[in-house]
Amino acid sequence: MASNKAPFSPAEYQRRIRITRAAMAEAGIDVLFVTNPSNQYWLTGYDGWSFYVHQGVILPMEGDPYWWGRMQDANGAKRTVWMEHENILYYADRYIQATDCHPMEDLASHLRIMGYGDARIGLEMETYFYTARAHAVLEDGLPDATLIDASTLVNWKRLIKSDEELAFMRRAARISELVIERAMELAEPGMRKHDLVGELFKTAVQGEEDSWGDYPAIVPLLPSGEDASAPHLTWNGEALKKGEATFIEQSGCYRRYHAPLCRTIFFGKPPTYLTDASKALTEGLNAGIEVARPGNRACDIARALDVELMKVGIERPNRCGYAVGLSYPPDWGEHTVSLRAMDETVLEPGMTFHFMPGLWMDDWGLETTETILIREDGAAEPLCNVPRKLFVKD
Repeated sequence: MASNKAPFSPAEYQRRIRITRAAMAEAGIDVLFVTNPSNQYWLTGYDGWSFYVHQGVILPMEGDPYWWGRMQDANGAKRTVWMEHENILYYADRYIQATDCHPMEDLASHLRIMGYGDARIGLEMETYFYTARAHAVLEDGLPDATLIDASTLVNWKRLIKSDEELAFMRRAARISELVIERAMELAEPGMRKHDLVGELFKTAVQGEEDSWGDYPAIVPLLPSGEDASAPHLTWNGEALKKGEATFIEQSGCYRRYHAPLCRTIFFGKPPTYLTDASKALTEGLNAGIEVARPGNRACDIARALDVELMKVGIERPNRCGYAVGLSYPPDWGEHTVSLRAMDETVLEPGMTFHFMPGLWMDDWGLETTETILIREDGAAEPLCNVPRKLFVKD
């Protein structure tokens, strides 16, 4: 019996499998094994905090996919995937974190039984969830197979979002708005950062009406002052201070879909260099959004931003965005398109990006960002509606 809790329609899952199989055929792959939790979810609906152990989805060229994982997670698969229960495979708990055996021995056995002992097997070799030991054991268990790197094959099929996916991202965007609005309402000098983050987590999880909040793939990032020169610091027990800028990088999350939104707040009268940088950053965002149209390229967005920043002498060495949508920890990026000068990917309707031109200088930082949707025509649509500016509490 199949689960009725899978988040998307049967037609949507069949669409995903169809376009993935077309990519498999083009790459000469007979069967695909995906370990990326986002790709597992996208293909089957599997959703559980079990990605710290070996698990994955087996996608043959015919028939329904199989979910494979730890025995005690099989019930979670039965509750979340759209396939019949006979398509849920599991290995015994004796394989977990053992030194004398490995779960990939069980996977190799299943693949041999299915007739793939000498097949061309696609694997996600460049993911956080597929280890060097896993590959070595699988290779040893399938000596006659050809193992092919298919690290982002599914990721690229996720690049253009369906209407069903965009509905989830719009819900996530509304949660992002609520979090930033709450941050600007509560933040004040003397408030301890972990107290603020606690309130932001509460807001993100409560969501609004039917749009309850899921856990995001990245926790809130909240550095202040000189610490804001480092883009990936989280929070601590220190108090917010007058005379410092603090950026809040976060994302609402609904059914694993994200819409990141970042803003910066300054307590007191901001220095001229900060207000000038903020204005240039806003102009750069506006210019990038304007050129983010079907037929233009990812690099065109980055170049439009750079023109505005150079007017105040700021040169960014980093990419200014990336494809975003469905994800699990530790990253909400999709690991495909990057918004940077050398990425010539042609923009198509349905693509979604975190346009993320953070400024991380020697002793200060500033973030104003948007999640944008490439539309059928015209400039991109920002999914959130929060003013693009440096927020000031003087």
